[in-house]
Amino acid sequence: MMIVTGAGREQTREELSRAVFDLLVIGGGILGTSVTWMAAQAGLRVAMVDAGDFAGATSSASSKLVHGGLRYLQTGNLKLVAENHRERRALAADIAPHLVKPLDFVVPVYKGGPHGAAKLGAGVFLYSALSAALGRIVGPRKAQELVPELRMDGLRAAAVYGDHQMNDSRVAVMTVRAAVEAGAVVLNHAEVAGLRFSRGSVCGAELRDRLDGTEFGVQAHLVLNATGPWVDELRAMEDAAAEPSIRLSKGAHVVMRRREPWKAALTTPIDKYRVSFAIPWEDHLLLGTTDEEYTGDPGQVRATDADVDQILDEAGHAVTGLSRQDITYTFAGLRVLPGGPGRVTAAKRETVLTYGRGGMLSVAGGKWTTYRHIGRHVFETLSKVLGGDHAKVLPAVPLPGMASPDAVAMRLFTDREPDARMDPLIARHLATHYGSLAFDLARLIQQDPVLGERIHPDGPDIWAQVVYAREREWAATVDDVVRRRTTLTIRGLDTPGIRDRVSALLRG
Repeated sequence: MMIVTGAGREQTREELSRAVFDLLVIGGGILGTSVTWMAAQAGLRVAMVDAGDFAGATSSASSKLVHGGLRYLQTGNLKLVAENHRERRALAADIAPHLVKPLDFVVPVYKGGPHGAAKLGAGVFLYSALSAALGRIVGPRKAQELVPELRMDGLRAAAVYGDHQMNDSRVAVMTVRAAVEAGAVVLNHAEVAGLRFSRGSVCGAELRDRLDGTEFGVQAHLVLNATGPWVDELRAMEDAAAEPSIRLSKGAHVVMRRREPWKAALTTPIDKYRVSFAIPWEDHLLLGTTDEEYTGDPGQVRATDADVDQILDEAGHAVTGLSRQDITYTFAGLRVLPGGPGRVTAAKRETVLTYGRGGMLSVAGGKWTTYRHIGRHVFETLSKVLGGDHAKVLPAVPLPGMASPDAVAMRLFTDREPDARMDPLIARHLATHYGSLAFDLARLIQQDPVLGERIHPDGPDIWAQVVYAREREWAATVDDVVRRRTTLTIRGLDTPGIRDRVSALLRG
């Protein structure tokens, strides 16, 4: 695989400038990476660029869930729930079992809450039937065994159902890697300065490398605008008179230290339609989310003090002992919704597809659970424009590193002499974030044992991950590493000293 930092970036720019691609994908988030993967699998010559890092914005600011969407039952959308569950099962069993793991969810029923036990129980059993899994009702004490910090005052019962969770940044990186292994050419930190036109049709883009200022261009038969919250900005480059196609809703989250291990997550009903999640994730607790209209600069979205207050207040309906002092990280992303009137909380979560005057296809929306399905749908639309039977040859290909995390962790631990064995927590961390690719990191450690040391004593990330991120995962900035290739930032461990050493390693 091509190294993409230093001279590698220059080589990639030259390849992008020299070739004529079937498809240029602008945007490396959920949709862009999925379509690029699909197109490369189908044999197209495809390029993908992103102004920031891959999944550097909203696509790494999700609730980290691969789920059917329990709340969609409220609107009677059984077809959507069933579709979500099909994709969830495929990701967990066939595509990314090394990255997507099962997790039970507890739905507490409190006296005076928005849903009664009978109604909630019926909903969970229907949801479980659609998911091909078993749901159940448990008493307060059993619920507390699953969630030790569950508020017991007024708790009548709890429903339990199963879904999955993942680290969205790692899934994104593995998807990019899968696309490259299938033949795609990709470059992050390359922003669009303008579109190329031929006889009124969009035929590529003028780009600028944000790391060193180099300007270059890409020629393509078809251009896909998959820039998420920026989709209308790129549409305006194609046609200054283009009407807005989307609106944005902000979803904020809080990451906190966890005092006790949780065996399950919490889904707490807040009102008739909204729920609050409290999810054990990366040895911490992930709380969220909010849902409010956002009209500001997408690049400046963040979790405000008011967002944090709301999240802690809503989580406090069911979780005890929450304190701001335990917060390690806050973040926010933007849901891309169809344009139109009404509150964003009532807007449909659907993909928005628009054709521009210059022939550019713009797509926005999507979520991780169904990202393969949406990617296939968009690619089928593109195939009709490109011609041929490309869309008919798309097998269900696993993401790189597919393996049993348990088996990988055990081998990482046992492959060395007893007095030099890898810390089991580090082995487990590598296995669940890289799958069988963790053996590549083990080889780096064999060559330089210093790379096996923890980056911070309070976290499982090691220095080999930084080198691997630089050489194999397109990491070019400190934030690429500490926020999206490792778990340092979410744990609150990206100290100035660590950031300086990461920066030095990135310079090679």
